[in-house]
Amino acid sequence: MEIKHTKRALAVSLESDKEHLSRVIHDISGSSPITTEDTLAGITHDLPLKTKYYATTVPIWLDLIDSPSEWASSFLSTEASEVLAVLGSLILVFSIPDSTAASAADSTRQLIRQVGKVVHDGLGGWAWDGVKLAVGVGSALDVDEWDELCAEAGLEFVQVGGGEDKLQQFGEKSGIPRVKEALEANEWDLAPADEPPFDDEVANKHILDDALDPENMDFGLGQADLEALKKAIFANQGPEQDLQDDRKGEDIGDEDVAKVQAMMSKLQAAREAGETMSETQRRKMAAKAVEEVMREL
Repeated sequence: MEIKHTKRALAVSLESDKEHLSRVIHDISGSSPITTEDTLAGITHDLPLKTKYYATTVPIWLDLIDSPSEWASSFLSTEASEVLAVLGSLILVFSIPDSTAASAADSTRQLIRQVGKVVHDGLGGWAWDGVKLAVGVGSALDVDEWDELCAEAGLEFVQVGGGEDKLQQFGEKSGIPRVKEALEANEWDLAPADEPPFDDEVANKHILDDALDPENMDFGLGQADLEALKKAIFANQGPEQDLQDDRKGEDIGDEDVAKVQAMMSKLQAAREAGETMSETQRRKMAAKAVEEVMREL
C-alpha cells in the first residue's frame, strides 16, 4: 500500500551539532540534506520508507536550536499548533558530552528538558502515538544519565557512534538500525485512525479490577505497583483507611471510573510506545509513566 498523504517528521539539534544532525539524516534516508544559505534550518528532506505493509516518503523538517527555552516557547505557541498537529515523529540529535565537560553537560540537559516540554505540553506526552527519539552521538560507555533524562522527557534514547550495529542484550536493534526500525513501525497516514468507543455498559467494578490487572497491561508492573495506583485513586475520597476494607461492597462512582480511564489511557499509550524498545527501556518508561500518573492523582 502506498501512503500518499503522510504526517511529517521534525528533526532538531543545537546549531553546534548541525554536522551530527546532517549525518544522522543521511544515515536514515540514504542521502544528505542540501543546505540553503549554509544552514540546515528551515529545509525539508525526504525520508523514503518501505516495508511489507506500506511505502511512502516522509518529509523531514530540519531545525537548528540556538536557545532551547525560546525554541520550546515558539513550538508551544498558538501559531505552532498546526505544525504539531501534522507531526508523526520528533527526533532530537545531540552530542553526548564528555564526562569532564560540565558546561557542555548542563547545556545538553537543558536542551533535552526543553524538547521534553514540547513533547509533554505540545504533543500530548505518553498519549501521543508518534515516534519520539533522542539520538545521542558519541562513544561514551556510561550513558545512563542521558538515557534516564531522555526517558523523563518522553524520548527514547538511542546512541550512535558506540558500536551501534550490535544487537542489545535481548536481541533488539540499536543505533541507526533502531532509529530506522522505530520510524518504519510508525503510523504515517495523515488520516486519523478510528478508535473503538469505550463500552459504557461494563460494570464500574469490573473496569477497575480488570483494567488494573498486571497481566492485562503487559507492562512490566508488579501487583504492588498497581495497588499503589489504586490507593492513589481513592486517596482523597474519605478518611484514610485500608483500601480493601473501605471500598469492599461499595459501588465505584463515575468520577472514579473517569480517573481509571484517564490513567489507563496514559499507561496504555506508554506501553504501546515501548513495544519495540529493549526490556530495560520498557521498564524505565513504565516507571516514568506510573510516577507521572500517581503525581497527577
